[in-house]
Amino acid sequence: MMGKKSYLKKLTSKFQIPSVEVGKELEGSTPPSVFIGSWNYPKVYAGPMISPVSGDTAIMDTPEAWIPGDKSQKDIISYRMSLVRGKKMIGITDLDNRMVEKLQEISLASGSIDSEAEFWKKPRGVSFSEYQTPHGPSAILEKFEIDNVRWDRELEKVFYDTDLRAREALMDLHRKDVPFSHMQKAFSVGTMGVDKRRRLVPTRWSITACDSTIGNQLLKEVKHYDLVDVHRVYQFQSLQNYYAVLLLPTPWQYEWMEAFLEVLGKEKLIFSDYENYNGKKEYSRVGGCYYTCKMAVLEALAHEKHQAGAIVLREAYSGYVPLGVFNVRENVRNAMAQPYLEFEDMKSALAYIDTRLKLPINSFIKRSDLLQDILRSRQTTLDSYFKS
Repeated sequence: MMGKKSYLKKLTSKFQIPSVEVGKELEGSTPPSVFIGSWNYPKVYAGPMISPVSGDTAIMDTPEAWIPGDKSQKDIISYRMSLVRGKKMIGITDLDNRMVEKLQEISLASGSIDSEAEFWKKPRGVSFSEYQTPHGPSAILEKFEIDNVRWDRELEKVFYDTDLRAREALMDLHRKDVPFSHMQKAFSVGTMGVDKRRRLVPTRWSITACDSTIGNQLLKEVKHYDLVDVHRVYQFQSLQNYYAVLLLPTPWQYEWMEAFLEVLGKEKLIFSDYENYNGKKEYSRVGGCYYTCKMAVLEALAHEKHQAGAIVLREAYSGYVPLGVFNVRENVRNAMAQPYLEFEDMKSALAYIDTRLKLPINSFIKRSDLLQDILRSRQTTLDSYFKS
């Protein structure tokens, strides 16, 4: 069976979406937005993302606003294809570099910044990835200037506290409701952590680093709380996805299962991964969405001061476009903010979820590890789920 990585590579390669046309000189605004590549690490291509539109372009790089703002896939792709990526090769520890200083200014900004860029060649291409949000054409920067920047107060405090470890900085910002995308950008350009350990972190890695760091800290809290007392089902649907979150009245355990249904052709694929109470040691086989979903569920549990087991099912339908792991984080956050349904037992909760899925629930159970174990340990007859 095709692995998730190769499936998504095949999926992202099929998108031929036109991006904004710009010349070798560009005047506009950065939302604010920065991008750090991972190719050639520890020397990486780093730079700003600029829109040819002047003024407030914040919506183009604020994923937290897209679902509440009822933005469609088309809206989001249009925003992202309007962002031009400028880049320069920089060593990850070269933080005194003038370009890095500008990128830090951008990532600490409280709003959009007027910008001017000159490129070595006319920017070309587009970027689609399962990890980060897509963006428009890119080119090497010859020259880059920004207007004066007003910094976000909370991000500024973290920047100047060179004794504060990055983990503690992220948790401080999270508790103060700083949007995830803002802290992730600031983290990626080396504005957090103990002075000597600061460095550039590729955007893709920084997203998972922030998700897993916050998730792991929240899990330590959640393990001290009482269990939920019933089976709960939360659900949400947007951007060609359906999500169901089943909370169990058990100590923490977690399974993520995602199905891609006829997105590329006639395929019906399910990918999954799980952890028990003690967590996961190796990197997840399903990539960054595992950590971003875990963080979103734990965020809701910590807020409510409860502990639970969590089984999360996702279906992606025909017309789905990979827009980065924000899609999972924000959909699961929105699911957890909905009123939940209560069920006396796991079987009735799964039977309800089965009515909302396009694939039969037994297709998920057959692919699962944790869910099968739980059903076996409760001596439920698995036959009742595996009937065709």
